[in-house]
Amino acid sequence: MGLLWWGFVACLWGGIAVIGVIVYYGAQLPSSNTWAIPERPPNIRILAADGSLISNRGQTGGEAVTYRELPYYVPAAIIASEDRRFMSHFGVDPLGLISVAIEMVQARGVTRGASTITQQVAKNLFLTPDQTLGRKVQEAILAVWLEQNFTKEEILELYMNRVYFGAGATGIEAAAQTYFGVSARNLSLGQAAMLAGILPAPSAYNPKSSPERAIERQRLSLAAMARDGYITQEEAQAAQIDPDQTVRTRIAGSESYVADWVESLMTAYIGEIESDVVVQTTIDWKMQKDAEFIVKELVASEGPKRGFSQGALVAMDVDGTVRAMVGGVDYQASQYNRAVTAKRQPGSTFKPFVYLAAMEKGYTPDTLAEDAQFDYNGWSPRNASGKYAGTVTLRQGLAYSLNTVAARLAINVTPQAVVDVATRMGISSPLTAVPSIALGTQEVNLLELTSAYAPFANGGIGVIPNVITSIESKDGEVLYQASDAGPGRVVAPNILAEMNDMLETAVEVGTGRSANVGGWEFAGKTGTSQNARDALFVGYTSAMVTGVWLGNDNDTKTTLSGGNVPAAIWSQFMTKAHAGKTIAPIPGGSYEGQLVAQQVIDPATGQVAIDPATGQAMTQYVDASTGQPVQTATDPATGQLMRLDPATGQYVPASAAQAANQPIQTGQMVDPTTGMPVGTQVDPATGIPVGGNGGMLVDANGTQIDPTTGMPVGQVVGQAIDPVTGYPLQQQSTGVGQAPIDPNTGLPMVLVVDPATGQQVWVPSAPAQMQPPAGIGQQPVYQEPQRQRTLMDLIFGSGEN
Repeated sequence: MGLLWWGFVACLWGGIAVIGVIVYYGAQLPSSNTWAIPERPPNIRILAADGSLISNRGQTGGEAVTYRELPYYVPAAIIASEDRRFMSHFGVDPLGLISVAIEMVQARGVTRGASTITQQVAKNLFLTPDQTLGRKVQEAILAVWLEQNFTKEEILELYMNRVYFGAGATGIEAAAQTYFGVSARNLSLGQAAMLAGILPAPSAYNPKSSPERAIERQRLSLAAMARDGYITQEEAQAAQIDPDQTVRTRIAGSESYVADWVESLMTAYIGEIESDVVVQTTIDWKMQKDAEFIVKELVASEGPKRGFSQGALVAMDVDGTVRAMVGGVDYQASQYNRAVTAKRQPGSTFKPFVYLAAMEKGYTPDTLAEDAQFDYNGWSPRNASGKYAGTVTLRQGLAYSLNTVAARLAINVTPQAVVDVATRMGISSPLTAVPSIALGTQEVNLLELTSAYAPFANGGIGVIPNVITSIESKDGEVLYQASDAGPGRVVAPNILAEMNDMLETAVEVGTGRSANVGGWEFAGKTGTSQNARDALFVGYTSAMVTGVWLGNDNDTKTTLSGGNVPAAIWSQFMTKAHAGKTIAPIPGGSYEGQLVAQQVIDPATGQVAIDPATGQAMTQYVDASTGQPVQTATDPATGQLMRLDPATGQYVPASAAQAANQPIQTGQMVDPTTGMPVGTQVDPATGIPVGGNGGMLVDANGTQIDPTTGMPVGQVVGQAIDPVTGYPLQQQSTGVGQAPIDPNTGLPMVLVVDPATGQQVWVPSAPAQMQPPAGIGQQPVYQEPQRQRTLMDLIFGSGEN
């Protein structure tokens, strides 16, 4: 009786003490009428163009799912593993506490936790993870409150959507996607048991970091489910993974680079995200996987031999719609996005912007330039090969990536003009206006570089690269919808034709000749930075633009060039991407039908033929696409140049823009069989001149130019000005008087002899502006009057900018 009495007294005082502790720590909690379930951090569900899931982003890594959306064995696995009496206790499990206490006494140490699922929900929602008496008491109080205010299904749903499963996955949906690449709605019994087994120690038991432990934990979960009658022993045995087997978990692919990029754009698009959203992207899932496979394969096969370990690819439609992006060869190993975040030197892939600035200033693809070493204020650009071709056309200069030609152009048109053109085309990185910009020494990212080529492919319209089609709330409210707005026209149609003509040559006979797209007309440019630390190829068809970069993250040198592995990756990807598409030519990408004025070469002497009647160099017109002479005549009524149409036998108008692409000559003798200067050696492998430094500098009329002043030899600096027009008076040696002014350009016209008629005719001294096709509108204001000049003018003192 004494023992019973003192036992009763002890229990009474113990109860009073427990109540006191509960009251003490409960008083530290806010008033219960203020308790509310905090909102779950918002999830960003990112979908490909076909609706397939790319990834989930946000703090949780997955969206919330309801209890009733899941197979019955998913919650059953969690209950059996974590809290077998969940459905019967009131939030705290006294029997569980007693059994855990007995286990710890027997083991003389902590064996396992005694918290119920409800207590874990209370801890996750309201409390810190501190292991203190006060926190455990408050956890129990909150658990009882939860049980009084929510159903068992609601509490279990809260738990499954907010518990951490390791590897950055919070919630059952995030875990299912992270480990198995499936929705929690489609988990198998074995997968559900493995996820339940992770919960006691997410970092130690997850199948990515510890597959052996994950298999053991799965076995225990299945045994618990069979013990509690949720499944049979046979089902448990069938679902169990053999310990000798490898756990097949989902590997994050290159689409994760896209997901990271999309997540970084969200605040700019819709502001602060307060609830779950669904993002529809432009990514083509098949193209994305093809790009990933091709980049990985060629980096793996060629990287060890050529000394590189990383690659990136961006592919977009010609309107800037991004279809595929690879930011590296292994997202698991490195989440650094080399397509968007990394800025590297573009090398010669930047040169088209230099040439575009020159075309807008009046040069043409057939303008002649000197490929030779020079010094400009202490800067001496060199060709990568160490060889110099002497006199070349600008078409050859771009095709064979001659550094000295690009450098002379940049100096002539001014580096600031190059910066302006690159910015207008789509380069958004800050650029410094220095001459070396011509060689691609200033860093840009692959995304902006690729988008800057899009105007060449789409007819001259600027683009803004876009990966997001729409953003909606989980209730279907449209928060953002992509529009077609953009920069508008950034390249004039006639300039576009010249650029595409040169860039097609670059892939036909130049540094990019190893590229191919199976029957499609295409163009592009290679690029290799100093010591081959970066190797690029950016190319396009009328349907798509793709850029490829290869190199090392530590910026070490390689043995790459833009024309080998980058061009191979580009070709393989573009061939797959164009499968099934209707072949179409590049807009304005052909020089076909355009006329180029060319001096007539006397085959007997190899020198320019002189008309004995006028003393002028004889000129003929050739078809730029074939190089064959074209018969022309002058309409006596209008003075318009006409060309003979061989199909009809009739003379048709030859526009001033077509007929005025007269190249600046260098005064060298030309071999009529090769079209090259006499004495110039031609590389049989490339067809480009090698060696030599060019001849004396003369203008288009054969007048020798003083290289120190840029003026005709013997001419006094300063020229008479017409007081009526304000233009310089052009000196003519033919006795026919002052040159008339071309009304289209405002420049003096040039007197030439039409070889078909023997008549002297005035032709424009620079290409007239082509009118844009109907519906395009007026020429952009950036277009300057075109002036044909030698590349040496500015360097050696022409006085022009």
